Amino acid sequence: MITPDTKDWTWVLQRPCADCGLDTPSVAREDVPAMVRANATAWVARLAELPDERLRRRPRPDVWSDLEYACHVRDVFRLFAVRLDLMLTQDDPLFANWDQDETAAAEQYGSQDPGLVAVQLAEAAERLAQAFEAVAGEQWQRTGGRSDGARFTVESFARYLIHDPVHHLFDVTGTRV
Repeated sequence: MITPDTKDWTWVLQRPCADCGLDTPSVAREDVPAMVRANATAWVARLAELPDERLRRRPRPDVWSDLEYACHVRDVFRLFAVRLDLMLTQDDPLFANWDQDETAAAEQYGSQDPGLVAVQLAEAAERLAQAFEAVAGEQWQRTGGRSDGARFTVESFARYLIHDPVHHLFDVTGTRV
């Protein structure tokens, strides 16, 4: 059983991640689209290279499998595209809550087709990368927030986003950025 992650990861906007090595505060907002694409490419390769049984195997009962992490990253890309659109089209929107663990169970991440997940992840990453590339000028300072009180500008949102897929690639490969 997966123990829900209840940590507030917004600290990554203040200092580098000791685990994955990403120095999120130093990421240039203009670099985020390329980083999203590169991350997606790494996930797609992993989904293609590893045998199905290996992709589905959890290293421990309380840790997601590579496939489950890939599904999560796909859904993070999708969710952040929606939230970015809200920030660009509404004044200071409040994001709906998202329970990643509930989604993983409801969508049966561990049973999904790795080939289809790879296609969906790449498509979601490309949509998100293009959406960030379209942000210009004062749009970077538009705001939005979560119900837990976390507040973001589009710029800080971009930096916050990129840590998640980078960190999860580290979770499955052990390779730091």
